[in-house]
Amino acid sequence: MAEHVVHTQLPGQLVMLGCGSIGQAVLPLILRHLGATPDRITIVTADARGRDEAEQYGIAFREEALTEENHRRVLEPLVGMGDFILNLSVDVSSTAIARLAHERGALYLDTVVEPWGGMYFDRSLSPAARSNYALREQLLQLRRELGRGPTAVSAQGANPGLVSQLVKEAALIVARDTGLERPEPTDRQGWARLFRDLGVKAIHVAERDTQVSDRRKAPGEFVNTWSIDGFVSEGCQPAELGWGTHERHFPRGGMRHAGGCGAAIYLNQPGAGTRVRTWTPNNGPFHGFLVTHNEAISIADYLTARDGDAVLYRPTVHYAYHPCDDAVLSVQEMAGRGWQQQPKQRLMMEEITSGIDELGVLLMGHKKGAFWYGSQLGIDEARRLAPHNSATSLQVAAGVLGGMVWAIEHPTAGIVEADELDYKRVLEVARPYLGPVVGAYSDWTPLDNRAVLFSEDIDPADSWQFKNILVG
Repeated sequence: MAEHVVHTQLPGQLVMLGCGSIGQAVLPLILRHLGATPDRITIVTADARGRDEAEQYGIAFREEALTEENHRRVLEPLVGMGDFILNLSVDVSSTAIARLAHERGALYLDTVVEPWGGMYFDRSLSPAARSNYALREQLLQLRRELGRGPTAVSAQGANPGLVSQLVKEAALIVARDTGLERPEPTDRQGWARLFRDLGVKAIHVAERDTQVSDRRKAPGEFVNTWSIDGFVSEGCQPAELGWGTHERHFPRGGMRHAGGCGAAIYLNQPGAGTRVRTWTPNNGPFHGFLVTHNEAISIADYLTARDGDAVLYRPTVHYAYHPCDDAVLSVQEMAGRGWQQQPKQRLMMEEITSGIDELGVLLMGHKKGAFWYGSQLGIDEARRLAPHNSATSLQVAAGVLGGMVWAIEHPTAGIVEADELDYKRVLEVARPYLGPVVGAYSDWTPLDNRAVLFSEDIDPADSWQFKNILVG
């Protein structure tokens, strides 16, 4: 049996909420690297997914959906001082569980700022109220209320999560390669100044999933390589993006938020119905979905340079996602159904026959044009590295593991976002599960396409304007 590095010791009991694709993916990593034994882990989840894997490891499995009404009754007997709540569930409020963890003296980590069930599709709420911007502002308000205390890491998976660490490493590579020599930043204003001085105008979380199976999508079926419920929920939220200071053209249907940090805007249309131009090294140029993600807001906010209340610099930041081909077909079918999800779901896992998940950050506008930096993890390598995984799920699990290690090593930091973690430590823990981590420069721009021949509304003076990136 291979020897695995124990990065740190889990201090108490671990309560894991949810055991879908990501929960199943991260379990073997926790057992390998956190000094945890199965008798110290309890899974609480809404359905039977993951029961077989829990039984395989000898982990307690409790099938009970958490709600606003029952979550304290269920969790308080399970969680005490020094324990850890790992929230990988859907339809369970992140702020509610983070508050409970704080009160119980427990550490906490989630991969997304999640609301109670029903919020994403509540027609009584405005698009702004259903946005990730609004959910993040609720989390930041909780941080202001609670202050210091047990560490609670917000939105630390792959994306959001690892991309906030990769973007820092990517900037340092570009700085080295363009001759911008200076000490490594030590705070958020230092990082903002670095990106400003590099000339970075836009950042994409550019992801292309090429995993395929020998079983094609059937009509009335939603197929994906990771949580279908999670993807549908975020895909039906308004498209959101961090809004950069270089932008000259406010998008049609774009809306600003009335309060909060002011770092992002939203489009009055679903993210899974919004396409953008982007680039990755293996695939080249492609169209991705502008699906809302927490990191589009948190990275843009973190990299905002200010002089008092005046904003001097901010990059435009957003997700640009091409899921596996069967998921694209699933989205198209769902859109045709009036954004009503298909009656059947199928999570691709053991049936995947080939492909990679190419996930990274694309920094654009600096002296060398565009630079992509990230993970090119293939399905075969993912299976060799850890059981119960696809390439997609293992990238998320690696980010979760890195965040958990950081939280255990810094147990009194209060609520923190992925952007505030030590990027070196998190990547050190995660990197063995990411496959090749590569960087590639490109002379691609969003104007390198034949659509320009059809008199598309473009701004040729600045390739990196969002209007050139948005597919009309």
